[in-house]
Amino acid sequence: MKDTHENTLKIDSLNHWFGEGETRRHVLQSISMEIFPGEVVLLTGPSGCGKTTLLTLIGALRKVEDGDLRVFGQQLFGANRKTRQNLRKKIGMIFQGHNLLRCLTAEQNVQMGADLLNGFSYKARRNQSREWLRAVGLEDHMSKLPHDLSGGQKQRVAIARALAAKPKLLLADEPTSALDSSTGREIVDLLKKLAFDQACSVLMVTHDPRILDVADRLLRMEDGQLLPSV
Repeated sequence: MKDTHENTLKIDSLNHWFGEGETRRHVLQSISMEIFPGEVVLLTGPSGCGKTTLLTLIGALRKVEDGDLRVFGQQLFGANRKTRQNLRKKIGMIFQGHNLLRCLTAEQNVQMGADLLNGFSYKARRNQSREWLRAVGLEDHMSKLPHDLSGGQKQRVAIARALAAKPKLLLADEPTSALDSSTGREIVDLLKKLAFDQACSVLMVTHDPRILDVADRLLRMEDGQLLPSV
């Protein structure tokens, strides 16, 4: 479901470096790409090629050093901290570290995502959180703290939290890595449905060959560069 009139994400000649002096390393080299509303784009490539770095730049978690990166039309090169913070509220992010608050239950962690929604009562946000936890198969674990959950269950809480905010751009870094094949398939089908129902753009980094069929497009990175599409 591609809207050719307006892109969610547009990148032109994006570069990024790590380190200083002799250890300085060019980790992203002249990246250019677009993603449109409703698209599911999978990004593959070997470990260490720059995929996660690219996601953190798109998600406004790092400063853009060189090049043009626009999310929802907002230029991130030269953007100040407040601009980046405001933009992050519109982006759903699923990273491998889960980043759950240890003192909050699964339901409360997910409600942190729902709390980003404007115009919803507390009860509506709570119900939204419970609906997403049911959708990822955790209806019996809502009151558990993170230390009482398995790695796969924590991953599903993190996924539910990202979806609860009804984002228009979802960035996912190996969302199925801690999940068995059946649960992984359910999750990516859920992300595909989100893209279709809410015209959400999904950019997913993955090494999982079992889910490649959900993609509208496949992109591959090597050595900090996007390879030409075939």
